[in-house]
Amino acid sequence: MHNLIFLLTFIQILTAPIIRNDDPITVYKVGDDLAWAAKNYDETGWSETRGNTSDKIFWSRTHLDLRSADHKQMPLGLRIDSFGSFDVYWDGVFIGRNGQLPKNGQPEVPGTESTCYLIPDHLISPGIHTVALRGSQSLHPDIQRNNRFTIDSYETFLTEPLITMSYMNLMAGAFLIAAVYYFFLYLNSKNRQPDILIFGTICFLFFALLIMEYLKFHVFIPYSDFFIRLEIIGWLTFAIALLVPQYFIIQFKFKRGKWLMAALLVSLLLLYLFNYGHYDLTAKLYSLAMLIAALIIVLNGIIQKEKGGYIVMLALLTSALVNNLVFYDYGLFISFTIIVLSMLYLHSIRTSVIETEHQHAVLLSSRLQLELLKKNIQPHFLRNTLTSMMDWVEESPKDGARFIQALAAEFDIMNEISEQTLIPVTKELELCRQHLAVMGFRKEINYLWEQTGIDETQMIPPATIHTLLENGITHSEPLSENTIQFIIRYSFTKGIHQYTFETLAKNRRITTERTGGNGFKYIKARLTESYGKNWTFESGPTENGWLSTIQILST
Repeated sequence: MHNLIFLLTFIQILTAPIIRNDDPITVYKVGDDLAWAAKNYDETGWSETRGNTSDKIFWSRTHLDLRSADHKQMPLGLRIDSFGSFDVYWDGVFIGRNGQLPKNGQPEVPGTESTCYLIPDHLISPGIHTVALRGSQSLHPDIQRNNRFTIDSYETFLTEPLITMSYMNLMAGAFLIAAVYYFFLYLNSKNRQPDILIFGTICFLFFALLIMEYLKFHVFIPYSDFFIRLEIIGWLTFAIALLVPQYFIIQFKFKRGKWLMAALLVSLLLLYLFNYGHYDLTAKLYSLAMLIAALIIVLNGIIQKEKGGYIVMLALLTSALVNNLVFYDYGLFISFTIIVLSMLYLHSIRTSVIETEHQHAVLLSSRLQLELLKKNIQPHFLRNTLTSMMDWVEESPKDGARFIQALAAEFDIMNEISEQTLIPVTKELELCRQHLAVMGFRKEINYLWEQTGIDETQMIPPATIHTLLENGITHSEPLSENTIQFIIRYSFTKGIHQYTFETLAKNRRITTERTGGNGFKYIKARLTESYGKNWTFESGPTENGWLSTIQILST
């Protein structure tokens, strides 16, 4: 037990900050006198608030109580986080400068917000030391920002930003590559999915957020422009807080997504208005609002038994925990990275589903090709056709030859289109006319064909109109003149391609309701193969025969 206490005490000594007084008091005085830099100068009458110093020179003095520094930490460095331009004095000795103070009528040259200085070894000893700043803050005289001092190994001050940048640049590069990949994936996709665009945008915004957060390590930023960077970071976080829930809405099919997004947008705007100027707090609240919205969506997805719901829920809870326990500058990016990885996991699930659907589509396409061939080589069709052909050849060789030519032409077209998903509509109508010629010889019925408004540039799944024609022949009886007429019409209005196929004949009497057999199933399968869900098909009897309508949504 004693050994454990000794170990904990030793670790505490090693990790304890060099400055004993954690919150040293800084006092200010407007004016300019180099005597104010002395270590033991009497500060009686100095103020603990700076006030608006306009373009005047002012001094600040702070007493730091140092512990004994380990030799491994030598040499020591002093980091100062402060606004303005100033000269730095350690126990009355000048050790560095940030920016350039006004001199001889020349305006102030602004310094940056955070700077590091090397403390000479002979000026370091345990006890009280004085840091005096001779400064000006003419570009933002109204902003009251306390000075913050940190003492550590000077080598640490130099290497720590480099190590941090290496990890953050690696992370930023990964997100930039992901953003470019998903943008290209979206632009080169025939079926552009909004979730891919949103994910690519989130990756790019996250890349930009990383760059802006650590831009201070790459670029000298004058204190006068300090808040511009924070404002950009805030708006980037604002955009990410909107897009992440939107991505989950699409993935988990959240039905009230518009209402939730409207409420989230209003909440984020209110957070911006009520916390303007509190940049870190505002970013944390943006993240909290995003997490709450995302949790609502994912919880609903779990209830709906959507894939990946539990994994994303775990990621969101882990993200919230990290954001609360880890220092903000790191916690924000770690938590966002966890969320983005969960989104990538969802995308992988969806990709797997799409791949499975593609395999099913390939199998369906192969099956439809077989169905198409079976439609014209089924035994009873061939037997009846050949029997009729023999009769025509015996009775009228010329008509028999025409019969043979029509059948050969139909088989040629059928063989040509059997492996295609879409064919020119002219080829489809030619197939129908050849089939009518064949069936006219077989059934000795006068079949009439009429087409209106056909756009010859359009494509259509093979044998769709042909199947409607077969149904019309099979389920219709001729009119008094021994005729059956077929009329195909095409129109395009409001982004919808419409084909109407009308059979003018007597409908055969049936004992059960006719809802469509294998022919209708074939048509629907072909339309689904080529157009997904962007089509409608209706078919039913009319006073004059039968009417079928195919509508295809233009995409």
